[in-house]
Amino acid sequence: MEHLWSPWRMEYIEHHDKENGCVFCQAQAMPDGAENLIAYRGKRAYVILNRYPYTSGHLMVNPFVHVSSLEELDAETRAEMMELTSQCTTILKKIYKPHGFNVGVNMGEAAGAGVLGHVHIHIVPRWKGDTNFMSTVGATRVLPEALEVTFERVRNEFQKIK
Repeated sequence: MEHLWSPWRMEYIEHHDKENGCVFCQAQAMPDGAENLIAYRGKRAYVILNRYPYTSGHLMVNPFVHVSSLEELDAETRAEMMELTSQCTTILKKIYKPHGFNVGVNMGEAAGAGVLGHVHIHIVPRWKGDTNFMSTVGATRVLPEALEVTFERVRNEFQKIK
């Protein structure tokens, strides 16, 4: 089991954009691999693992363009992001067999956006009873799989559907 969440997470996210630029733009500029966690690149958008996942398999679909809201994207990018979101749920069903998903977009600080300025879609696999006392009481998330293992599993499934 691996400890991947801590109280410093929000401080890191909130200050990283301001000091070092956008974490998503930085990731997309790097070669794909376990360091940037990009599992698949499309023409206008890409799939990346959440570095601080709520559950194993927590993915995000991001446009290559740095904009803060869906309406700032062209229709083709929005359509590709939705298609990639659908492919993510198909892949996660195959790998993890979740009972359901949370899929959503947090636009703006008031909506809970952790990375302001770069809109993205969260895909979070869920299982019945997956909330445990560690998240509730200890402000800690425990995952049964290392992020690098999740990355390899998801990337391998995307390679099969190219």
